[in-house]
Amino acid sequence: MSDVKRLAVKTLAGVLGTTIGAAALFTSIPADESGRKVAVTIAPDGAATIRHVSGPQFLRAYLDAVKVPTACDGITRGVRMGQVYTEAQCMAKLEDELIAHATAVVACVPALYGRPNQAAASVSLAYNIGAAGFCRSTAARRFNAGQWAAGCDAFLMWNKAGGRVLAGLVSRRKRERALCLTGL
Repeated sequence: MSDVKRLAVKTLAGVLGTTIGAAALFTSIPADESGRKVAVTIAPDGAATIRHVSGPQFLRAYLDAVKVPTACDGITRGVRMGQVYTEAQCMAKLEDELIAHATAVVACVPALYGRPNQAAASVSLAYNIGAAGFCRSTAARRFNAGQWAAGCDAFLMWNKAGGRVLAGLVSRRKRERALCLTGL
């Protein structure tokens, strides 16, 4: 691989500045989005190897709770009803989406770089509400002001979909908040 191509390859661990945060995301997002359990190994170069352990694999597009076409582990970008994916395509899409969300999150809150728990929690939130939503959020504003615990507490505000509180989102936000508060 040429040096130019090598520089262009992004890994989640590289974007976040932490392999612990990357591993947490590669395991928590499938569990939160699809109920799937995976094992992940992060190589020294930051490359991730993900292995399906148990649980459902949504290889066929479906409508989520608010009727958005979704596949794999919560992938919505470019998904149309009727599409079918392989396990390898789902893994690649998950990694691409996590890297894209992490890149945006660290760009709008640079202090998250190298903070495994706060970064993983923030990317998990952004994965669910969108990177733009995260960057405009109270959590991001508080983090940028150095108010870490208050920023983590703001995760709990994101408990609605389609204008109604969903029990699954309440539970997810509590898990993200707990992770975010870890190590502060």
